Amino acid sequence: MYAKEIAYKLSEKGLRVTPQRIAILGAIIKLNNHPTAENIIEYIKKNHPNISIGTVYKVLDSFVENNLIKKVKTESGIMRYDPLPSGHHHLYCEETDRIEDYEDEKLDALITDYFNKKGIKNFDIQNIQLHITGTFKD
Repeated sequence: MYAKEIAYKLSEKGLRVTPQRIAILGAIIKLNNHPTAENIIEYIKKNHPNISIGTVYKVLDSFVENNLIKKVKTESGIMRYDPLPSGHHHLYCEETDRIEDYEDEKLDALITDYFNKKGIKNFDIQNIQLHITGTFKD
């Protein structure tokens, strides 16, 4: 994603467009592996050596609050960041902490249909996202 597209996404959410915000969102998209804050900092320090760790965390929090990205917590308690805040599931490898996005329309329809029929008393479902734990064979 180019800087212009990132700038547009930021302004669309009402966020001020700054070089730091462009670099951070660009890193999350470019790294494409549900990076940790540390991964993001390491990546952007190459071109933005003066950016502070505090700034990165504040920007990440503002991105989450504005639904630009989503936090994903691993089984080991590590916080990762997902550049796709829209509905999808995650496959999580316990051995490597690898996270892969998983989309399946039939599964989504099955789960939605099940809960529409069954319902949960005194609860309105807004979104269903699965966190499927296992190990990758590759």
